[in-house]
Amino acid sequence: MPRIVLAGRVSHIVRSSVSFFTIGAAVALRRLFGRKLVPEWSRDMEIVNLFWREQFKRALRFPDIQEGRDYFDSLQTYTDETFAVERTPSGPECPPGVWIAPSGLQSPVTLLYLHGGGYTFYAAVTRRFGDMLSSILGMKLFAPDYRLTPEHPHPAQIEDALAAYRYVLAQGTDPSRLVVIGDSAGGHLALMTLLALGKANLPQPALAVGICPWTDIGGRGASLTSNNRYDLLQGYMAIQFGKWLLGAGPYTPEELSPIYHDFRDLAPIYLQGGGKEILIDMIRDFANTLVEQGCDVMLDVWENMAHDFQANGETIPESKEALERIKQAIAYRTGQAGASFAAGLRTEVATN
Repeated sequence: MPRIVLAGRVSHIVRSSVSFFTIGAAVALRRLFGRKLVPEWSRDMEIVNLFWREQFKRALRFPDIQEGRDYFDSLQTYTDETFAVERTPSGPECPPGVWIAPSGLQSPVTLLYLHGGGYTFYAAVTRRFGDMLSSILGMKLFAPDYRLTPEHPHPAQIEDALAAYRYVLAQGTDPSRLVVIGDSAGGHLALMTLLALGKANLPQPALAVGICPWTDIGGRGASLTSNNRYDLLQGYMAIQFGKWLLGAGPYTPEELSPIYHDFRDLAPIYLQGGGKEILIDMIRDFANTLVEQGCDVMLDVWENMAHDFQANGETIPESKEALERIKQAIAYRTGQAGASFAAGLRTEVATN
């Protein structure tokens, strides 16, 4: 069973707990009759995936989105891993955020980690994902606390990402040893940051890593609905997050979607996706668009995985392999001695 952490209002904890154990019982019963959602998934993986789907659904129903965020955080499911990291706030005169450094620092690379959550949530489980990345990759990272929607629509997030990038550079970070990495909406922000850096005449990082990135906020591909039965995100949620990102401003979905932009002459891009996630069609379309542009891009897809499966850390083979691939890609792109990053069996797109 995953490790469970409770927090916040008792009413939220009770409701989340009932949801978790009801889903757990239903999954166990179905599996007794051989009805697994995905044959390759363990019971715990299926339970956790369905639980987080339900948490998203309920959180988005609250009239007050802050209460929805509080509800979302009321029951967290963690792997049984321990991540030995030191967290240091950036300080009052700096962009809000936290520096995370592993106790066993292994790499000279600095990560700028842009978190996921549809631009609307910065959940406790997501904060732990930052700890996990720092610990498993052996790299220090800065995780900015960028402004959230719907309270702060575009361009608040890209402004905050650029401020964070400038701040990391001002700490003496060499761009050739800097990697921008993000998951889900954070993957979207990582890609949009590359474009903004080009417009601002700022140096590009050594690599941008998109973990299950959102590449078209207007919606794209059959998987946006056909994979609803598997994924913790649902297609309608992505559409709602896109509307909140746009807000009442003068922007179009195309302007705020990486797939409609030119990434030539920008940093190399490494993408990962799960074949069972709702975003996989748009991720594949984006990778192919970059190939057509002549960009340096690589895409790995784990066919039986759902959205943000990498959050399983080293507890399942697929997540462990995905994190190792990220580590290899970073080492290769930052010129570390002996590093290589050959196309693997799961690589669908590769241009070097």
